Amino acid sequence: MKLTILAFGITRDILGASELNLELPESARIEDLKAELARRFPAFANLSALAIAVNSQYAELDLELKELDEVALIPPVSGG
Repeated sequence: MKLTILAFGITRDILGASELNLELPESARIEDLKAELARRFPAFANLSALAIAVNSQYAELDLELKELDEVALIPPVSGG
């Protein structure tokens, strides 16, 4: 299945782009997506905290992805 990955903050730096098109097997879950991103981009595995949204809704690791889902990688934000 084809997915659109939107990357923000440090995830954009790790992926080298703010948007990435990615193919995963049918019935893949968020945890499978994270594993694939870590395989392709080893620095991705070093992120200690990361929120993931699918189609503008925060998602859990066991959420099953669907064809053409839009997945946002949202790292923690700091500031003052």
